[in-house]
Parts: sequence; C-alpha cells; structure tokens
Amino acid sequence: MKILNLKSQLIQTVSKAGKANVTNIVNNLPSRRSRQWISLTLSQLTKEEKLVRSKEGKFVFYVLPNRLDLLGKKITKTFRNQNIDEDSVFEELSGSSPFITKLSEDVSSIVRYAFTEMVNNVGDHSKANSMKVSIEEAGDKIIFEVLDDGIGVFRNIMQKKGLASEMEAIQELTKGKTTTLPHSHSGEGIFFTSKIADVFVSESFGYRLRVDNTLPDIFVEEVGPFAGTRVRFEINKNSKKHLGDLFREYEAEPGSYSFDKTKVLVKLFKAGSVYISRSQAKRLMANLEKFRLIILDFQGIKTVGQAFADEVFRVFSSNHPNTRIEAINTGETVEFMIRRVQKP
Repeated sequence: MKILNLKSQLIQTVSKAGKANVTNIVNNLPSRRSRQWISLTLSQLTKEEKLVRSKEGKFVFYVLPNRLDLLGKKITKTFRNQNIDEDSVFEELSGSSPFITKLSEDVSSIVRYAFTEMVNNVGDHSKANSMKVSIEEAGDKIIFEVLDDGIGVFRNIMQKKGLASEMEAIQELTKGKTTTLPHSHSGEGIFFTSKIADVFVSESFGYRLRVDNTLPDIFVEEVGPFAGTRVRFEINKNSKKHLGDLFREYEAEPGSYSFDKTKVLVKLFKAGSVYISRSQAKRLMANLEKFRLIILDFQGIKTVGQAFADEVFRVFSSNHPNTRIEAINTGETVEFMIRRVQKP
C-alpha cells in the first residue's frame, strides 16, 4: 500500500514542479521518505512510462510524459577514444534524449545506424584522443554531430591510398567501398550514412564535403582549418525513408543483397573545366571495377572531351566487361561524344 501511495505522491510532486530532480522531489514530498526508496520508486515509474527521465549534464530530471517540452533538446557528451562501444554510446545519449524514443521505428533505426557508424569510424580509424558527440531535436529535424581530434578522415584516406590530395580522397569517398582497413571494414558506413541523411556534412583540416539529398546535390568547399573530423547528420523526424529501400537501391540486381552498384557525380572530377580529359576520366573510374553497375551522373556537365569519353566508355568497358556503365542527365553534346566512342 505504501508503494502505491508513494507513487501517487511522486507523480503529484513532479506535476506541480513541472520538472524536478531527486533533491527537488525529496524536499517537496508531503511525507518523509528515504532518498534510496524514492530513487527506486522513480525508476519503477519510469519503466511504467508514468514519468520520463532525462539527464542534463550531471543532473537527472523527471517530467510527466505530456511535458517533454520542459526537457533540454540537445544532449552533449565527451568520451575518451579507448575501446569505444558505439552501441553503448548511442544508448547513453538516447537514454537522456526522450525525443529519440518518440521517433517512428524507421527514423529511429536510421538515426541509430548512422550514429553508430560514425562513432565506429572514430574508434577504428581516427587515432583520436577523445570524441565529442551531441544529438538534438531542432524543430522538425533530428541532428547529431560527432567530433574528434584525430588524423582527419580525408587526410587518412589520402595517405593510406597514396592519393595526391584531400580532394582526391573526397572523390574516392563519394564512390563507396572506400576504406583504409579493408580486412575489417567494407567501406559502406560513410557512403550509406551520406545517402540516407537529408543533409550530411563531413569537415576536416580545411575541407568540407556536404551531401544535400533534399536538392539533391553534393558540394565540396575549402573552409577554415578544423583539426580532426566533424560529422553532422540531419534528418526530418517525420521522414518516410527506410534503410532497406536505400540498400536495395544500390543492388545491381534486385535481391542480390550486395553493395555492387554505385552512383558517381561526374562534376566532382571536373577540376574547374567544362572540357574533361583522359587523366580526369582515369581518376573518375579508379577503383570502380569492384562494382557490377556504375551510374555516372552528368548533371551540370555541358560537354566532355573525346579522350574522356573514350577512356570511360570504351577503354574501361573493354577492360572490365563484367561491369556495366549507365550515363544519366546527359545533354545533347555529352550524349553525342559517348555514342561516338561506342560506335563499332
């Protein structure tokens, strides 16, 4: 009987306060109870979903389920980069973020997938000392950021792959299956995370890759130096996206359950000229032989050189007969050059 009475008192006390921590509750209960007994009962009320628990900094607060507006909308935590368990990090943040529990199952699974993939990258690739993560509800968006003080995502790929610049590393990253640890990673994490987001941003040591799927378009910028890597992910909390649909989109054959199809935005390899050379074509097609189907998107490309078209649509195709190339968004001039080199 006491436990039921105490539960009622706790609910009434939190209701009057609007938002209360254990100290507030202890001081305002109509009858004296031990702090341990109160904490135990609050945990029971939380499991019964009669109260909602949120951690803000060092403090734990409780509110009624219909007063989530009183809780903080952004949770930030810092972790040392030592044996990071990405699922535990997500559970710790989401446990302090009631707005995550209110998401649909599909959106929640997307946020969890993207967040854990980015945290895993810090643990496995960054060589960072620490990592700062945050997750927030901002209007109709769910946003998370992962920041580390490590080697830098673009610089790491550049060095491990023997590339000439961070720009070449960004180009490789947008193709998919790019990893510096091929024995333990498939190179899918950043690629699929950037595709499922509404907006995905990765920034490191003066370069920013922005994938805006609401347009859709991809942007690369030179920005002020940022030591380490900063990743930002945004998605509408009412999004109708499904992870399964995304994975199926990158299957060369329906039902193959393989990441064997990719889509590359050709303009990222333009290097400031509308006339694209054979060397740029080689850079574009580097490492794409691992896919069975390559979609080349010529959005924004008005013309290409014969050497470029020949390298892609004759030389590469001849050297890799098991890989199919499809060109989309080709203007009349680009289409003419492609057909010209494909002519027997």
